[in-house]
Amino acid sequence: MTPAARVQAAIELLDQIIGAAQSNGPAADTLIKRYFADRRYAGSKDRRAVRELVYTAIRRYGAPPHDGRSAMVGLVQDEPELRSAFDGSQYGPAPIAENEMGALPFGLPNWLRARFADVMDNADIASLSGRAPLDIRVLLEKTSRKAVLDAIEGAEAGSLSPSAVRISQGFAIEQHALWRDGLVDIQDEGSQYIVDCCDARPGMTVIDLCAGAGGKTLALHDRMAGEGRLIACDTDRKRLGRMDPRARRLGIDVIETRLLDPGRESDALSDLVGQADIALVDAPCSGTGTWRRNPEARWRLTEKGIQRFTDLQRHLLETAAPLVKPGGFLVYAVCSLLSDEGDGQIAHFLQSRSDFSKVPPASHKAAESKAGLVLTPARHGTDGFFFARLQRSC
Repeated sequence: MTPAARVQAAIELLDQIIGAAQSNGPAADTLIKRYFADRRYAGSKDRRAVRELVYTAIRRYGAPPHDGRSAMVGLVQDEPELRSAFDGSQYGPAPIAENEMGALPFGLPNWLRARFADVMDNADIASLSGRAPLDIRVLLEKTSRKAVLDAIEGAEAGSLSPSAVRISQGFAIEQHALWRDGLVDIQDEGSQYIVDCCDARPGMTVIDLCAGAGGKTLALHDRMAGEGRLIACDTDRKRLGRMDPRARRLGIDVIETRLLDPGRESDALSDLVGQADIALVDAPCSGTGTWRRNPEARWRLTEKGIQRFTDLQRHLLETAAPLVKPGGFLVYAVCSLLSDEGDGQIAHFLQSRSDFSKVPPASHKAAESKAGLVLTPARHGTDGFFFARLQRSC
């Protein structure tokens, strides 16, 4: 593909992504894969270049621009070398008219910006639009972090979690012997740190109420040294099913799984009431903390959508509370930095459950908010998270 054809491809993809964001259609990654599946002539360098153009444009705008062309013409203001690609060639975009300005860069809508937690400053919010690093989790039960650092050139030890290693973007970790031998897994250091703060130990009973594909569940297993009872739950069969191949690669076969009925989760958990040393509620959320990985998600958020998440989070906290034994812990986490999903949820929960109280995490390296703690890309180099550790009275 010529440079002009790459820019035209980016324009076409942005048109699709903008439309999908406004109609709750497929995610940007899905649309990009479909686009190139129909264009086999595009080589790997072409696909990478177009993808880079698309995501650079998406990060520039806090809300969707009018269309793909206005987005790319606006990007010329930041990258003047792109102007020559608007050459009117057979596969390229039409030349930029003299008075054609393109979309101007703009931040988040005021209604959304106002919803962020009070502890978030402008630098924290701006950092959510950056680029995410690549972190891996070392299985400390099987190897040491030093051994992993020695095996990967340029790797750096994480500053929050003893299992975290940061490697260069684009490093083919899934082709490395460490991966093949089940000694490492891909996981943001913020997620690893939250698992550390759960303080799971061998012999405990631990429930991961929203396990999803099992990232934190598998990390909990490592912290427990495979000893005790670990139950991974979710309401989505397909999502929960993705944990099994991950566990097999890591040589793990002792995790219980339970598929729950949405709205009736307690029915399948009745035998666990009062049994959990730790119940982790890694709740579905708006995902504002993962915008570095999914910048187009900003364009999809609505006030109604946030309300649906907060209603679900409240229900999940109410479901988890009875499972915790006296003296046990309830850990609530969301990859969101909106106050409604963080401080607001914990404040409401503690008002309704006098038998729980907030306690410090096992490792205190996060920033304090009103009712819990937060991690941000600007302060900690991780995805954005809110979490709180609560203890049930004896």
